[in-house]
Amino acid sequence: MNKQSLFANAEIVATYVDDTPRKVPGLADLHRMAALLLKEYAKRDAQILVVGAGGGMELKAIAESQPSWVFVGVDPSAVMLDLARRNLGSIKDRVELIEGTVDVVPPHFFDGATCLLTLHFLDKGERLHTLTEIRRRLKPGARLVVAHHSVGTDDAVRWLTRSAMFADSVDHSRERAAASGETISRTLPLLSATEEVMLLHQAGFGDVELFYAAFSFRGWTATALHP
Repeated sequence: MNKQSLFANAEIVATYVDDTPRKVPGLADLHRMAALLLKEYAKRDAQILVVGAGGGMELKAIAESQPSWVFVGVDPSAVMLDLARRNLGSIKDRVELIEGTVDVVPPHFFDGATCLLTLHFLDKGERLHTLTEIRRRLKPGARLVVAHHSVGTDDAVRWLTRSAMFADSVDHSRERAAASGETISRTLPLLSATEEVMLLHQAGFGDVELFYAAFSFRGWTATALHP
């Protein structure tokens, strides 16, 4: 499942802002935690990199909580970036949006970065490359916050089914949720928590800590090491 092609679907994009909080447990609190974790390192006038910024949800939440920060958001989907522009409202003057992957972001030492609900679309090699390129654009000691689906192959369907049950506010059908879990497990290149942590270390991060766990979703914070 390719993120760019998935979020070129007008129907999915049209409902993204309403659907995502229903599908991701505690999404508003996840955004709040991300801001707090970034703030542990970032200075008052911090510059923050947001990878997978389409839709603008975390951009808006973090920017509203930190009114002196400025942001660069990057996403491969032009349609999702258009949605972000519409959703940013009064904070749009503090945000630069770029179409593409993190590779197209000009070299710059950011004070922090997020990559939320994005890495589960990338296979292991692509994830390592993305994390490495994020680290190359961070100041040593800067904080990265990531969160996405992360389940081992042995228990993937069980946890994805639970996530699907959580998201299904209509009939809570176990059979329907299980079918959804099976589909997601086949189409997303999911990694176990152990593999996720290993990739963060390989990409040049230290102090890797789990801070969020909700059914099939996991979130980690990590510190950019000196190259």
